[in-house]
Amino acid sequence: MTANWEIKAKAKREAIFNSIPEKWRLAKVPTAEEQKDVTGTYVHQFLDKGEIEITETDAVGIAEKVASGEWTAVAVTEAFCHRASLAHQLLNCLHETFFDAALASAKKLDEYYAKNKKTIGPLHGVPISLKDQFHIENVDTTMGYVGWIDTFQGDANDPRKRKYESEMVRELRALGAVLYCKTSVPHTLMSGETVNNIIGYTWNPKNRFVTCGGSSGGEGALIGFRGSPGGFGTDIGGSIRIPSAFNGLYGLRPTSGRLPYEGMANSMDGQNTLLSVVGPLATSARTLKLLTKSLLSQTPWLYDPLVVDMPWRDAQEQAIRDVVSSAASSSGPLSFGYFKSDGVVNPQPPVARAVDMVVEALKTAGHKIIEWKPPPHTELIAIAMKPWLADGGKDVYDSFALSGEPMSTQIQMSYGGGPREQLKASEIAAVNVEKRAIQKKYMDYWNSTAEITGTGRPVDGVISPVAPYPAARQLKYLYYGYTVWVNALDYTSVVIPVTQGDAAKDVYPKDYSPLNDQDKQVFDSYDAQLYQDSHVAVQIVGRRYTEEKMIAIAEYVGGLLGK
Repeated sequence: MTANWEIKAKAKREAIFNSIPEKWRLAKVPTAEEQKDVTGTYVHQFLDKGEIEITETDAVGIAEKVASGEWTAVAVTEAFCHRASLAHQLLNCLHETFFDAALASAKKLDEYYAKNKKTIGPLHGVPISLKDQFHIENVDTTMGYVGWIDTFQGDANDPRKRKYESEMVRELRALGAVLYCKTSVPHTLMSGETVNNIIGYTWNPKNRFVTCGGSSGGEGALIGFRGSPGGFGTDIGGSIRIPSAFNGLYGLRPTSGRLPYEGMANSMDGQNTLLSVVGPLATSARTLKLLTKSLLSQTPWLYDPLVVDMPWRDAQEQAIRDVVSSAASSSGPLSFGYFKSDGVVNPQPPVARAVDMVVEALKTAGHKIIEWKPPPHTELIAIAMKPWLADGGKDVYDSFALSGEPMSTQIQMSYGGGPREQLKASEIAAVNVEKRAIQKKYMDYWNSTAEITGTGRPVDGVISPVAPYPAARQLKYLYYGYTVWVNALDYTSVVIPVTQGDAAKDVYPKDYSPLNDQDKQVFDSYDAQLYQDSHVAVQIVGRRYTEEKMIAIAEYVGGLLGK
């Protein structure tokens, strides 16, 4: 007997598919065995020359073409709606489409341009995709929960249902962006794989045997497929950085309070020990700058009480440009710490090679590199995990109970076994004190590096793996230590695509001995042939509120790597 939740999920899944115009539907969807990589020349067969040119131009280039009158907002929007439709059929990456509304918005933008001979803002005519936490008028927000279908965050009677819009949505519209789809997430948001009972599993476009990442996995898959030039995800434990890395993208995890989260759906809302942050994923570093700078021009601190009053700071960005453009710079070269292993789990060979490549590129360019030996990350990770279960899992279990749907295996890893005892206020306070102490300890260590960089300043950033995997295999994302330490410290971090897997180079030493059981799980899950040509990335971590600086570093390092 089919359960009610299965009927609702099937109806929603079919509605998403049926929203794709028939002219864009594929006659046959190949299996991963038949077509591992659906990017590049494979998808080109379904697009015309103009659509390929548009969708393989970054957001900065699109904005310039539209502003010059060479491309219309309608033509750009239709091209991305088409490619996004193909992406969903091949990858299961969309939760919502609203193409007709997007084309109507684009038409109004073109009419404004024709009349006024100017754009309404820096994102005029640029399609932007959004993770399914953003509320948009006339569009569902399910966040992957069956029980949230046709409700406002689980409440069918809330008058805000399909009428309310998140603060960032308002700002993006004011900037001229065209919103056209919302992307898939793991229900609860708490997984590095994207899976839910509505659309199933979201796959990696470059390698459909592995995950696209999570929890902003649909964003990563869609942008990696070039079905979007840029979009926004959120990150409480790596959820922007993981999909960025796995899909060959640039991604920014800003410090909390830099960009507006007001009015978005979330898990564990009200948990303030470790805040989720919103940030961009894109095909280029300069797009990260365009999206971040544009949003800050909207003075979000006047509309979101948690956003700090900090406009875009050109001086931070320019300081990096000055250093890298002149060997005789008075401030000297840049300096970086790096580590390939956190001592708990070693990265798989492609990831270790990517770290080496970035280190060598920076050394060759004349910058200073030191080995990073901070306070143990095990302390940071242990602290970071505690807030996620402060409510004993009540928020998660209440959302599943709305429909009676089962919890995916990936989520059971953290929340399985039923609700637990909630932390007391005094216990939450103790966690906050513990977190503040390790933040201070880490700050002191960072400051101490001024004595060994040779520049007279502490390091400008820390080069680190994003995950032990180039992209995890299904049900095998088991270790989050490489991202969670950044969340615990609330540091700014930027992801940079580095290389692709090479089975001939990326092998463990024959005498490799795993560090422990966790490391053995990562070791056992590795297959060099499987990861051939898969994306491999690193993150460079900066101090709090250094978004301008880290984006400039990302653009510079990407240039060194030929990206």
